Amino acid sequence: MIYLVLILLLLVLLLGPNLWAQQVIKKYSVDRADIPGTGAELAQHLITKFELAGVDVELTEIGDHYDPQDKKIRLTQPVFEGRSLTAIAVAAHETGHAIQDSTEYPLLQTRTRLVKYAAFAEKVGSGAFLLAPLAGLLLRTPAPPMLMLLIAVLSMGVLSLVHLVTLPVEIDASFNKALPILEQGGYVNDKDLLVVKKILRACALTYLAGSLASLFNLWRWLRLIRR
Repeated sequence: MIYLVLILLLLVLLLGPNLWAQQVIKKYSVDRADIPGTGAELAQHLITKFELAGVDVELTEIGDHYDPQDKKIRLTQPVFEGRSLTAIAVAAHETGHAIQDSTEYPLLQTRTRLVKYAAFAEKVGSGAFLLAPLAGLLLRTPAPPMLMLLIAVLSMGVLSLVHLVTLPVEIDASFNKALPILEQGGYVNDKDLLVVKKILRACALTYLAGSLASLFNLWRWLRLIRR
């Protein structure tokens, strides 16, 4: 019975934040006539206001994000063209990353470097997973397959580290950058500011859930290797 409770609790921790975030984002994605500009227009305005040299805004289909390599704030169509509280919150959040980049925020720089290593580690890990069974069949000894599995798990460790570093980066972009900008600049009224906080909080929880999921997956494979 205790194991069932633990499994249910784990599912709530891993899946709950994503489901709640989707519901919150969808609820406040309705365009409003009283919002004077789109997400793209707000981002462009903030780029000018904070003198973010070389930063541009562009439409994307692969998720809202800031690319520190190309200096691009990339927004999906609902945010780029939307006049909703979700569009405003997301646009301000991604601009927050551009501000981090312009001020050389250490954790963002660390994350950018780790992402490069993680991409390489993921390829190595995938190759090791595929070759482990073959090595066992050819060499008829457990040592090489176990070594390859260990390499694959270590590659997961790099990905887990990226998730852990990403969490404070995202929190800073939301609550130390986007929220003060929207509040102090008078871009939203007090009532809407509470909603914006809710949207940003929901998104932050998804990153927390992602970090927990990554750590759980790493722990599971480490246990398997130790047996």
